[in-house]
Amino acid sequence: MVFDFVFFFNSLLLGVGLAMDAFSVSLANGLNEPKMKLSRQCFIAGTFAFFQFLMPLAGFFCVHTVASFFSVFEKFIPFIALLLLGFIGGKMLIEGIRNKNSTDTHCAVSLGALMLQGVATSIDALSVGFTISNYSAFGAFLSSSIIAAVTFIICMCGLFLGRKFGTKLSHKASILGGSILIFIGIEIFVKSFI
Repeated sequence: MVFDFVFFFNSLLLGVGLAMDAFSVSLANGLNEPKMKLSRQCFIAGTFAFFQFLMPLAGFFCVHTVASFFSVFEKFIPFIALLLLGFIGGKMLIEGIRNKNSTDTHCAVSLGALMLQGVATSIDALSVGFTISNYSAFGAFLSSSIIAAVTFIICMCGLFLGRKFGTKLSHKASILGGSILIFIGIEIFVKSFI
């Protein structure tokens, strides 16, 4: 396998494409928690990056071991993303409506919800395992690492933008953030049929 410009460029493009859902969810998380510390931002972006790293490798492994099982599972990916993001977004939306007159603007996303967000936004990256199936194991690892680095940077940008707008929209942030997550889930679901 040759690690040339095309390899790195394709890995960067895959990273950008796969990170768009995570960017949107990061934006929603930033809206939901406008006073988020840098360490928490890094943790959230790192969580999304980790799942974006893990899923292509899992897909690569599936192609080389249990491809027939994975092809059956692949058609359920949009449904799983819709359910996970719909659940998390719905919960944020309900909390935002219940607390719309509250002056408390700190409503951090729980660790469990963050893990669900990480899985939901990266589950489509499993199919990247098919794209990189002709790579060596090291090539797949390197490509997944590039995807993760791109995801981390893009998610940090999403968190920054969300925090900036979140301070201006603090009373509606949870409603807006929940609505964004539900919309992303619907978008992933609808795109799978187009």
